[in-house]
Amino acid sequence: MPRMLDLSDEVRAEIGDEEADRLLAGENAPGAYDCTSCRTPGDSERERTSTVLFVGDETAVLAFAHSSCLPSQIVEVAEEQLQGAVRSITGGTGEAGGAGRTVPDPAPEQAVLGVTSGLVLIENELQPALVVEPTGPIARPGAAPSGGDDFLPLLIEQGFTPLTSLAGVPPTVHGWSVLLAMGQLHAILQPGTGGGPQVAWWQAHQPLQVTEGWRAAANKLQTVLLFAAPAGAIGRQPREDLLRDALDLTASRGQLVGCAMPLAGT
Repeated sequence: MPRMLDLSDEVRAEIGDEEADRLLAGENAPGAYDCTSCRTPGDSERERTSTVLFVGDETAVLAFAHSSCLPSQIVEVAEEQLQGAVRSITGGTGEAGGAGRTVPDPAPEQAVLGVTSGLVLIENELQPALVVEPTGPIARPGAAPSGGDDFLPLLIEQGFTPLTSLAGVPPTVHGWSVLLAMGQLHAILQPGTGGGPQVAWWQAHQPLQVTEGWRAAANKLQTVLLFAAPAGAIGRQPREDLLRDALDLTASRGQLVGCAMPLAGT
């Protein structure tokens, strides 16, 4: 059965026209999959699905993501991050045309920051919020993989506040901001090193749409709340009320940090 796949020109060029056509026809693409960004189930027979090609020095891994999470693209990663992914998309050891690399499945365990926007009711006012959850454990830069997760400790060191509830607006973290341009979310900016200009902590591969209500609230308050949780703590929630429930539960478990940061742009 044909799949609802988004296949970018760069991915097609890497895997070759023959392999790309087989994917689009449904021969080598799964129907059900786990999104490589948010790690929740997807179905390429029913919803738009992006093909994402992770490329190392010798190996390439073809993964799938909700088109609303990631665009179809090539992501370069270290070769060691691709080792252990030994099954190809055909279930054997098929070759990806063009590059002549093996294209195994499943996707590599490379952490990607997933960002969700939503309005959160705090102190009787709807607050524009961003929820950040990585797809896997985050290690300290330069540290050897240990199986631990330093995501929340790293953010706490940057001034984020551990939260046990969403009863009040978290404190502002200075030097950070949310970049909105023409009503679209572009980046979360953090202080530069040595007092330099801000740099992107997270940047959208393509600008993300926010609702008119979210944009109006952000423009009114000139502040955006950011909540962050470890991989798997919140998940992809289809409605704002479910997102709030997930945030409350995560906070009660001591797995949520947050802050307020100024809005940059409109």
